[in-house]
Amino acid sequence: MGVFDLKKTGKMSIEELYNAYLQCNGISTDTRQSLSGCLFFCLKGDNFDGNSFASQAVEKGAKYVVIDNDRYAIEGKTILVENTLNTLQQLAKYHRQQLNIPILGVTGTNGKTTTKELVKAVLSQKFKVLATQGNLNNHIGVPLTLLNINADTQIAIVEMGANHVGEIAQLCEIAMPNYGIITNIGKAHIEGFGSEEGIINTKRALYDYVTRVQGTLFVNHDDALLMKLSDTCTRLTYGNSKEADVRGVCNAQKLYMTFKLPQFNRTISTQLVGTYNFNNAMAAVSAGLHFGVDVEDIVYALISYKPTNNRSQIEYIGGHMVIMDAYNANPSSMNVAINNLAGLKAENKAVILGGMMELGTDSEQEHEKIVQMVKDNHIEQCYFFGETYMNTSADKANVYTDFEHLAQAIKDTLKPNSTILLKGSRLMRMERVVDVLKNEK
Repeated sequence: MGVFDLKKTGKMSIEELYNAYLQCNGISTDTRQSLSGCLFFCLKGDNFDGNSFASQAVEKGAKYVVIDNDRYAIEGKTILVENTLNTLQQLAKYHRQQLNIPILGVTGTNGKTTTKELVKAVLSQKFKVLATQGNLNNHIGVPLTLLNINADTQIAIVEMGANHVGEIAQLCEIAMPNYGIITNIGKAHIEGFGSEEGIINTKRALYDYVTRVQGTLFVNHDDALLMKLSDTCTRLTYGNSKEADVRGVCNAQKLYMTFKLPQFNRTISTQLVGTYNFNNAMAAVSAGLHFGVDVEDIVYALISYKPTNNRSQIEYIGGHMVIMDAYNANPSSMNVAINNLAGLKAENKAVILGGMMELGTDSEQEHEKIVQMVKDNHIEQCYFFGETYMNTSADKANVYTDFEHLAQAIKDTLKPNSTILLKGSRLMRMERVVDVLKNEK
């Protein structure tokens, strides 16, 4: 093979590129990964030209490297295309078209990664399942997930995220899901969507696509908006409602989320903190039942699942019980997390809350609501981190714009044996507080 050309007037078809892909061990866009025998795509970033990594990818063992700048061509190793990202997406869609397996798309404002992991845990009791790794759920992550599906895969779960209008529809055109879950629709990334209507229309694209291909949706019966959006669709409903196809009853008195399945006389005690995970678990139950997973295997999967990556975890640090939910935050997820803390039977409750990003002109109002919620629940130990809290009604003594000042305040004023909610947007890196608590004096 020489230097190929996949430009509009070029020499190589998508079928020929696909044949090259089939000769490779895998696919990658990151030279920090193992590249032996892989097909490597040189993607551009905001501050770098991925083409410049072509030679490094070859040196690390890539079988072929896809570039869109012929200056970086390497004889016998590079495939020249018009746009590497577009080609990656085209290749992923072509691969999807060769597959004859269920593909379940998961999106939503909150809980989509946890739901994806719970569904994977349940379905893996019966099938060989491939699911999105971590939260690689965007216009790059979705194609990479699809291209990692191999002949052994029996079901794939593809997480889909969006922060701009129309992105879920675009991802659906690539992944072509025939099953779908929307966990919920709330306020997040509103700066990119422009309005709540923009958020709704973007998320509902998953319902629209699955319905178009005559697929099946798993829908939370307790969510009036989701029920309305799916009222003409083929669906299996779940939730607390007696009218749900799959009913569960959550025990709000437990630290770890516990719920019953009355239809099967089973109680499931999970390792997830927060009753807000009830809907995520019920989505997994309904998917498992639809695909014929035995109820006992569903129970085992959910009992055994242990959360990671700072999502709904309990950590005991420096004498404190910490509810680690520091991976991300938006108004709706903050709301349920604070309410969950307020409902716990515990002394010395505390919140350490980072700012919420991408809220646009609603930012000040939404941060004020969070401050007011903390006050209404009489949580006296409160630490607000970020400039987004500066114009709220929070006591300015409790607002910190510098992490070192926040850390010192925690060391000086946090009561022993506190129960702490630690949460904030990814940009705030609230997990840094863990080291503060470990070294607290």
